[in-house]
Amino acid sequence: MPTVNIFFTSEGQAKQCRQIGAELRSYLAKELSCKDINLTPEEVSIRLIKAIDIGMIAPIEVEVAVHAFDERVEKQDEIANNIRKFLLSKIDVEDLRVWVLLVQFGHSW
Repeated sequence: MPTVNIFFTSEGQAKQCRQIGAELRSYLAKELSCKDINLTPEEVSIRLIKAIDIGMIAPIEVEVAVHAFDERVEKQDEIANNIRKFLLSKIDVEDLRVWVLLVQFGHSW
């Protein structure tokens, strides 16, 4: 199951992220689904984390940790860019960055 950490620097950004929470979960489920797994929004965990900025690249930074299925590996840049574009269209922020972290092992229960 994907885990998404959204690091923000202002409460206004956090509020905007909360407002699109359900829509974001649905979008991520579709974007991260592939032939090996079809995700539902309920399988995507999103966390908002207040960051103390001492050198962030952007006001909002997003880490998406998902299993490294072959299709995701091949499309990792496209996935990151698609998520970035989606968020920029929904949140009033000058810039944000997205990292897709592809992992081999993980457990959830």
